[in-house]
Amino acid sequence: MNKRRILFRACTILILIAIAACMMFIGRGHTMYFDNKKLEYNGETLDTYRRINVFVDGEQVAKLGSKERGMASFTGQSLTFDLEVTKEKGDDPVNYHYTLKVPYGQDGTVINLPGLIAELPQEAWQTVFVPIAEEPSEEDEEIVTDEFAVSEDF
Repeated sequence: MNKRRILFRACTILILIAIAACMMFIGRGHTMYFDNKKLEYNGETLDTYRRINVFVDGEQVAKLGSKERGMASFTGQSLTFDLEVTKEKGDDPVNYHYTLKVPYGQDGTVINLPGLIAELPQEAWQTVFVPIAEEPSEEDEEIVTDEFAVSEDF
């Protein structure tokens, strides 16, 4: 092969590797879960809020009452969102604005909003979402019997 063809192929491969590296960072989808649940940290208990509205890009993605969870899906390594928090019934809502970075390779981040609003350390209000798989009960299991099974004795 001539040098021009080798150079063209090498440049093409380098460009594809660069595009793949960029897409790995900016194209990755994430899910962030927002909790309005009690939080205990260093012996201190933070109570829930009456109502928290979560807005991402001006669109309401969650309306959380006490002990509720909402979620937002996004791409990239950071999420900017606004909170409209009502502490007690009849109170005026207070607005908060946050930008959070998601650790690389982590999907399913749970944010405890009372801990975030109280400005606790990140390890207090941010955790990784781990789904709990339910084991099927014996009633749910279907037993299949084969009336025409071939045995080894024929």
